[in-house]
Amino acid sequence: MRAAVFTRPGLVELTDLPTPSAGPGEILLKVEAATLCGTDLRIRSGAKSAGVVPGTVMGHEIAGRIEQVGDGVDGYDVGAQATVSIVVACDHCPQCLAGLEHLCDNLRLFGYAINGGFAEYVLVPADVVRRGNVVQCSRELPPTHLALAEPLSCCLNSYRQYRVEPGDTVVVLGAGPIGLLHLTLAKLGGARNIVVTNRSSGRRAVAQRVGATHVVEPDGVQAAVDDATGGRGADVVIVCIGASELADVALQLARPGGRVSYFAGFPKGSTAEVEVNLIHYKELHVTGGSNARREDVVRAVSILESGAIDADAIVTHTFPLEQIDDAYQAVEDKLGVKIAVVP
Repeated sequence: MRAAVFTRPGLVELTDLPTPSAGPGEILLKVEAATLCGTDLRIRSGAKSAGVVPGTVMGHEIAGRIEQVGDGVDGYDVGAQATVSIVVACDHCPQCLAGLEHLCDNLRLFGYAINGGFAEYVLVPADVVRRGNVVQCSRELPPTHLALAEPLSCCLNSYRQYRVEPGDTVVVLGAGPIGLLHLTLAKLGGARNIVVTNRSSGRRAVAQRVGATHVVEPDGVQAAVDDATGGRGADVVIVCIGASELADVALQLARPGGRVSYFAGFPKGSTAEVEVNLIHYKELHVTGGSNARREDVVRAVSILESGAIDADAIVTHTFPLEQIDDAYQAVEDKLGVKIAVVP
């Protein structure tokens, strides 16, 4: 089979690998689509190295179809659409025992240390199948839509912490794929005002299509929030761009008692200068967001099946696996919104 392998920092190579088959306890997925994100760029460049094993097939946002089911595996149907909860936890470290499997001390991830979706097939190991990481769909979805289950699951994990109440004013800093997913969750949560910022007029237009009530350039966000709230501030502010200066901007925009989520992945070693008294005197609730639990993936698939996500507005371009380099370049160039690879 053809596969895009992370060889070393700076190099992802398209190569031929033996086509796997499902042994006892295993499941083989035929990949139908795999989307890219900024993390894929950071892995390729070497900026993201934690948990990354050279020689691994990349791609962690996977949509596939069950091709083979190994002996001893029950409850999965050959031919059914499925995705994978990419977080493989140890189940015995302090985080796992506290219900925080996505923060496991011994975490392994598909597309980092386990062969991922930039290939024709993905073999799900027996221990991963036993954990319940293969999530089978109950209805057919376009593969490029199903591939959004992984990023959506991460947003749901973060949403659990910052939550949106009916009538809230929510600010989303960034209208990339992640920003658009948080925007959609805010709308589903009953937000009255959703303010979205982005420098790109094209992405601002997509945010408006998806349901933002206020779409502005970054310099206009404070005025938009003041207008929407009578100067009180936003109930929720979500940072969806890994720019350190936004850490303080988010605190400024939040109302007293508001919630701030630093969802975006920031460059390794990043620091930010913030006015800590904003947290102290406004009693802000500040949280992060990293990875997702299996339950988040199950919920993400259910939301996608419901049609509540305007996935066509988010996944805007597709490339064949043979053009994986062009797909990476499209992400780097910020072409459209979300890029998918279709084997």
